[in-house]
Amino acid sequence: MNLSEAGTLEFMWGILPELLKGLEVTLQLTVTSLIAGLVLAVPVSMVRTYTKGPLNWLATAYVELFRGTPLLLQLFIVYYGLTETGIVLDRFLSAWLALTLNSAAYQSEYIRGAILAVSEGQLTAARAVGMRTIQAFRWVVFPQALRLALPAWSNEVAYMVKYVSVVFMIAVQELFTRGQGIISKYFRLWPTIIEVALIYIVVVYVITRGMDYVEHRFRIPGLETRTERREA
Repeated sequence: MNLSEAGTLEFMWGILPELLKGLEVTLQLTVTSLIAGLVLAVPVSMVRTYTKGPLNWLATAYVELFRGTPLLLQLFIVYYGLTETGIVLDRFLSAWLALTLNSAAYQSEYIRGAILAVSEGQLTAARAVGMRTIQAFRWVVFPQALRLALPAWSNEVAYMVKYVSVVFMIAVQELFTRGQGIISKYFRLWPTIIEVALIYIVVVYVITRGMDYVEHRFRIPGLETRTERREA
């Protein structure tokens, strides 16, 4: 089928496989960045909550830096700036690193807010029965904090799918970049943009509904916390 001369619906059907390849990259970056960000966010949130001095200052500086500067700037620093120091990363790895560091800064604040929402008496009681501080955190505070952080964290999941589109600036072949390439090749702007938008809407809707279920399943009745969410 000649997509340049195809009708609108035929054209949209014809470009779907190419867009789905981009969606696969988008989801890969979303999932891996969120998981790696969570792994980094937990110790950062613990340092911010339980320590003072240089280590706390360093963690605070990291969080404020990545929450206070645009993701695009962070991406450029990782992809172009590290090259100046002799560290050369490919496009996908650069995108993953920038997204991970950015997401970890936000996730650490969600978790820190949730930790602070857990009564200090529970930590004291756990230590009173013989648990060390790290054990009390691991078995008493942290499980509750994760459940309390779910509303904000589910928000992060939905947003990350859309934030990944910024990596088109370094030509990572995710969904939005594939759409841009199709527009440049076939000069069919509106059908392509509409189809890309529909794919995003469907994916975000499915993720949102899934996270709503998880949040409801693990919600602690009568206990909630206010944690900062990203602005759309």
